[in-house]
Amino acid sequence: MSGADDDTKAVDSAGSADPRARFVERFAGQLVEAGMPRMPARIFAALLASDSGALTSAELGERLTVSPAAVSGAVRYLTQQHMVTREREPGTRRDLFRVHSNQWYEALGNRDSVLKRWEDALREGVDNLGPDSPAGRRIAETLAFFEFMQLELAEMMARWRAHRKTLGLDAPQPR
Repeated sequence: MSGADDDTKAVDSAGSADPRARFVERFAGQLVEAGMPRMPARIFAALLASDSGALTSAELGERLTVSPAAVSGAVRYLTQQHMVTREREPGTRRDLFRVHSNQWYEALGNRDSVLKRWEDALREGVDNLGPDSPAGRRIAETLAFFEFMQLELAEMMARWRAHRKTLGLDAPQPR
């Protein structure tokens, strides 16, 4: 396999599923319970569990025994959610899909624009329905919640950056 690590063993010596495969399915199941579609959850978990953090579409399909179309749709979803990046595998025309060590930071950080759009729509709802109507009050409370979340998220991300340095995770990651 070009560009990836050597972690494709499907069965261990005892005949049970590889611990890596067990992790992928278990963690993917948790992501599905939290609302992520099943195939993107499996692809994300497989990337997370690979030593290199990067696999080609063919490697993902082989590991998860899924079709190229399933991989394509899943990685499209994951790139739109800023959970993986698409890169060109050096020396080839094949795409390499990578999960970075700071993928949660990136995914949450990119929610900022979504929250801002929701706040704008909620403000408009309060204005249109009136702040004293039952619906206007309910929408205003929702707006207040998202404004609070926006502030807390920014502060939490700053704390995470500082904490990450104390863990020695601020060093550049190999590509």
